[in-house]
Amino acid sequence: MVDRSSWSRPWAQLKYVTFQPAIFPRLLGEVSPDARPGDWVSVYDKNGEPVGAGIFNPRAKIPLRVVAHGAEPIGEGYFETAIRRAVGMRRDLFKLDARTDAYRLINSDGDGLSGLTVDRYADVLLCEVFSLGIAQRLPKWLPLMHELAGTKFARVQVDHDLGSLEGIKPSTFNETNAAAPRTVKIRENGVRYEVDFAEGHKTGFFCDQRENRGAIAQFSKGARVLDLCCYTGGFSLCAKILGEANDVTSVDLDEAAVAQARRNANLNQVRLNFVHADAFAYARQMYQNKESWDLVVLDPPKFIFTRDAHGNWEGRQKYEDLNQLAIGLVKAGGIFVTCSCSGLLSLEDFEQHVIKAAHRLNRRLQFFNRTGPGPDHPVYSNCLEGRYLKVLWSRVT
Repeated sequence: MVDRSSWSRPWAQLKYVTFQPAIFPRLLGEVSPDARPGDWVSVYDKNGEPVGAGIFNPRAKIPLRVVAHGAEPIGEGYFETAIRRAVGMRRDLFKLDARTDAYRLINSDGDGLSGLTVDRYADVLLCEVFSLGIAQRLPKWLPLMHELAGTKFARVQVDHDLGSLEGIKPSTFNETNAAAPRTVKIRENGVRYEVDFAEGHKTGFFCDQRENRGAIAQFSKGARVLDLCCYTGGFSLCAKILGEANDVTSVDLDEAAVAQARRNANLNQVRLNFVHADAFAYARQMYQNKESWDLVVLDPPKFIFTRDAHGNWEGRQKYEDLNQLAIGLVKAGGIFVTCSCSGLLSLEDFEQHVIKAAHRLNRRLQFFNRTGPGPDHPVYSNCLEGRYLKVLWSRVT
């Protein structure tokens, strides 16, 4: 029998030994009766040894988020240390400000701040909150974040369903959001973009593709480029402006995204060929028309939402079918860049789906690189599930 009388309160005990930050109900043992939703709790293992500290919320799908591991007592001062470490990593270690004013400032579990992501867009911080404990503390952290990042405004997003489950009141951030601008202009590798927080997907822009957007330029000079699922034109603009592509066709089903991509093209004073269409239907029609491109980029939305094999079969099939259509549009000897942002699909499985797609056409892929997000999206060794973006680079024969 474990003696809990001397434990630091409030506390939570684990049923099993784990270094995972996300403690689901089956992993959680006893919790002290004084632990309230959002509380900072000391964490003990099944033998009663101290193993860290985290945020508790009994009504959440993840009732305990262990943000710090260690045998020594850990207080809430941990959060300021973690925030300073995260910002310093981007600004001092990687010196991202020299190339862009848009990057991931805090990457949830990857920075030891489970339940919080913060993207910096010029002088605006876009915060996504997934935890009641984070929501309770964020107003106190924002002044520190502004001081460290040199920003002025913040917008806070909380998913409606998750917020209801966690017990987060959206009205908490009404005043903060009202003071922030709806749009902001950013720069990245010499290219300018407008980010619309109200109309855009997720945070309005995908900082995770920054290095990949820049890398596309080396294959674009004088090329005919097709950007399937172009969103707001990131790859398209880099191919045209940085890579000096001869012709760029940008395709997306989201009408608002295409409109934003047009504004981004105008902002940079370049001409792109925009097509508002479903990528599957467009690629199929172009294949029938025997059209082909020197460089094809495919960056579709997430297709897989569950680990269950039966439940994710349709998403896997979509990856194969869309990649097959896209590969069919690449000239012999041309470059094919394909992406997956489905975190529940491994890199190896994604690669196999892409290979199947190519072999169905009796074509071969000469892979020369496999990349992911930039260094502002770090992943801790105890939470490799944070690796979600996968990009395969190949030459098509």
